[in-house]
Amino acid sequence: MSQDTRAYPTLRVTREDGVARVTLDNPPVNVLDVALMADLRHLLTTLRDDGSVRVIVFESADPEFFIAHVDMSLVDAPHAFDEPAAEVPDGVNVFQGLGELLRHQPQVTIVKLAGLARGGGAEFVAAADMAFAAIGRAGIGQIEALMGIVPGGGGTQYLAQRVGRNRALEVVLGADLYDAETAERYGWVNRAVPAGELDAVVDRLARNIAALPEGVIAAAKRALAPADLAEGLLREHDAWAGQIVRPAAERLIRGGLAHGAQTPAGERDLEGLLRALA
Repeated sequence: MSQDTRAYPTLRVTREDGVARVTLDNPPVNVLDVALMADLRHLLTTLRDDGSVRVIVFESADPEFFIAHVDMSLVDAPHAFDEPAAEVPDGVNVFQGLGELLRHQPQVTIVKLAGLARGGGAEFVAAADMAFAAIGRAGIGQIEALMGIVPGGGGTQYLAQRVGRNRALEVVLGADLYDAETAERYGWVNRAVPAGELDAVVDRLARNIAALPEGVIAAAKRALAPADLAEGLLREHDAWAGQIVRPAAERLIRGGLAHGAQTPAGERDLEGLLRALA
């Protein structure tokens, strides 16, 4: 096994037998901030043309949190993403740009979900090719409605593709945290797996895919190409941008931060914390 020599302050990357294993490590709760987003974009862009890597597995260094959500403190730094935004294609915002980069990655991308993923974290999970969730430990949800906004990083579109419009509306407007079994039943993740078996299940699949004959992965991904979501992503961005400027959104986001959001204690029941503010 080789350790990636590139400097990714928020990631640990190892490679072995065609599989790159990416461990997210952005304490205290793995918020999707400027640093983590920049590292993920840099890594994915670097790996695009690396023929030695066939599968990318994402997991978290924190057993409680995969990616908490987009950094709520950006309410005080509205221009923080200006630089990374300049790197994304026309027609998508910076958050959607990360999801689309992941969704169109030539390698097979797999999320090993053993903790909580909300908001931008849930969008990342849904943008990956596959996701496997640990029973009793994983949780996933789109929390944005409780902040007075809607998902703005591809979540509405990725959800509708995976679970259908009716359940996507339930997830977005209900703003609850879903357990692994429910996420599997809805089609949000591939499988709910006993927590003690998650590593072995994902490792076996990743190794088997990486060992396939030359060209098979590319052929399968070409045949099962991601849907063109350009129009939907524009609609989503307009909906998100229209809400984020409203006073209610700022009040709820600031209130959430003041009452413990982005701390381990507050994030364990972020839905309850935000509902109390409303």
